[in-house]
Amino acid sequence: MNSKLILVLVFIGALVFISFISDKSGKKKVVFFGDSITQAGVQPKGYITMLRNMLEQQGINNYEFMGAGIGGNKVYDLYLRMEEDVLSKSPDIVVAYVGVNDVWHKKMYGTGTDADKFEKFYRAIILKLQASGAKVIVCTPAAIGERKDYSNELDGDLNKYSNIIRSMTADLNIPLVDLRKAFMDYEVANNTANADKGLLTTDGVHLSDAGNEMVARLMWDMIKDVK
Repeated sequence: MNSKLILVLVFIGALVFISFISDKSGKKKVVFFGDSITQAGVQPKGYITMLRNMLEQQGINNYEFMGAGIGGNKVYDLYLRMEEDVLSKSPDIVVAYVGVNDVWHKKMYGTGTDADKFEKFYRAIILKLQASGAKVIVCTPAAIGERKDYSNELDGDLNKYSNIIRSMTADLNIPLVDLRKAFMDYEVANNTANADKGLLTTDGVHLSDAGNEMVARLMWDMIKDVK
C-alpha cells in the first residue's frame, strides 16, 4: 500500500471519528409528544421554541428539543404512532401532553376516549417509553375554556381526566407538570372578567403567547431535574 493511499485512508478514518464524536455530543434529547398544542409548540412563539430560546439566553446548550405533536390526536393515537414518531429518535426524556381531545371530542364529534381506556392507553405509553430507557414526564391537560369559576362546560370531565393522570403518575412515581392546576390558579388570580378565552389561550384550548410562556417555564422546571 503506497503512502498516498495510507494518508487518504487515515483522513477518511479521522472524518468518521469526528462525525461519531459530534453525534455523541452529550446533549439530552427531549421529545414533546402530544396533539395540536404540541404541534404548534415548534412555531416561532410556541412553547418548545420559547423553551429553546429561554435556555439559549441562559447559556444552557446541552438539550436538543424535538416536537412530535399532531392535531386532533387522542391518547390512543399517541400509542399507535409512538414507535415511529418517538422511540425511533432514541430520546432521553419524553414529555407527554395529551388529554384535551379525549375530553373535548366527546362533545365536538361524539368521539373522545372513555376514562378507563384513557388510563389504560396512557399507562401503556409510559411503560413502553420507560422500557426503551427514556425518562417520562407527564402533563395534565390545561383548559377547555378559561372561566375561573369552573363554569366551563367540560370542566368536570377535564378535572376527572386530570385526576386520573395525577393518580397514575403518583402510582408510577414519575414527574408531573400539573398544567391544569397552574392554569386555574392563574385564572383565579387574573381573569377578573371571567372570560372564557383570551388570557392563556386564544380560543379556550390552544395556547396564547402568555400560555406558551407559562407552559415552557413549567416544563423546564421539571425537565431540568431529570437525571
